[in-house]
Amino acid sequence: MRAAPQPDVPAAGNATPALYRDPLLLRAAVAGRGVVGFVPTMGYLHEGHATLIRQARRACDVVVLSIFVNPLQFGPKEDLAKYPRDLERDLRVAAGAGVDAVFYPEVETMYPPGFDTRVVVSGVSEPLDGAARPGHFVGVATVVLKLLNLVQPDRVFLGEKDWQQLAVLRRMVTDLNVPTEVIGVPTVRESSGLAMSSRNSYLTAAQKERAVVLMRSLRAVQDAYAAGERRTAALRQAGLDVLAEEPDAEVEYLEVVGRDLRSRDILPGATLPSDSVERADVDNDAMTRVLVAARMYGVRLIDNLPLDGRGGGA
Repeated sequence: MRAAPQPDVPAAGNATPALYRDPLLLRAAVAGRGVVGFVPTMGYLHEGHATLIRQARRACDVVVLSIFVNPLQFGPKEDLAKYPRDLERDLRVAAGAGVDAVFYPEVETMYPPGFDTRVVVSGVSEPLDGAARPGHFVGVATVVLKLLNLVQPDRVFLGEKDWQQLAVLRRMVTDLNVPTEVIGVPTVRESSGLAMSSRNSYLTAAQKERAVVLMRSLRAVQDAYAAGERRTAALRQAGLDVLAEEPDAEVEYLEVVGRDLRSRDILPGATLPSDSVERADVDNDAMTRVLVAARMYGVRLIDNLPLDGRGGGA
């Protein structure tokens, strides 16, 4: 019987998962072991990532985690150079959550000399973060498609905190017939309600407490909706009023959106003329999510919640 392929990078310790830079060795190591679950990350793992891993562990026979800080999704003035990195810590988190193998590719593996292909997902990638960060979702879609091709998982697990990213990748997988099931996992939050993010490490404890204003703004929109408000402008204003109370919050957007990630003027349940053309448009694409993005203390933060108050993370 052939021995299992050995990792091409020594593990940090006996308790850490096998580490691979070569995708061929990785695929050989997981071949024939059943359903493969995959969690793509940029590293600096936190409890949100651990939750994704545990979800994959429960649903799959083998779990692969990737760690790759993707230069293609950072703009020229963004934080690529200072993005937090700590491989040994990441391997400990991965081991504790149940990862079997870690894919840790070199930049040259992902983007060899002469690489000149980009994946553009139109429509859902264009508003919100797509408008605020030109080219960002091109970089995300390109790297995730490459990772799916290299790892060849049965299921990929993605966090709902990056709601628009989740929508973009679902559309890409569907349109390109990628044989991988996309599974969204609810947002994990700190005890204060702040959505967990690797970029939270840039904030002090006091700044994190102030950043909870994003969550409070989303709750204000939910409350207005629960009270019967169906006008998008009024719902948005309810959230913006909360954000205005925090002088350190530089708001990029706060929007109530439907499946296409675009806003409508009126929600289902509003009183409209019986012959209104807008009624069919609204009813066929109910706005289901409220999304917010803001900069605080030089850090860009995003969050979202379902409009009807169900779900949204713990």
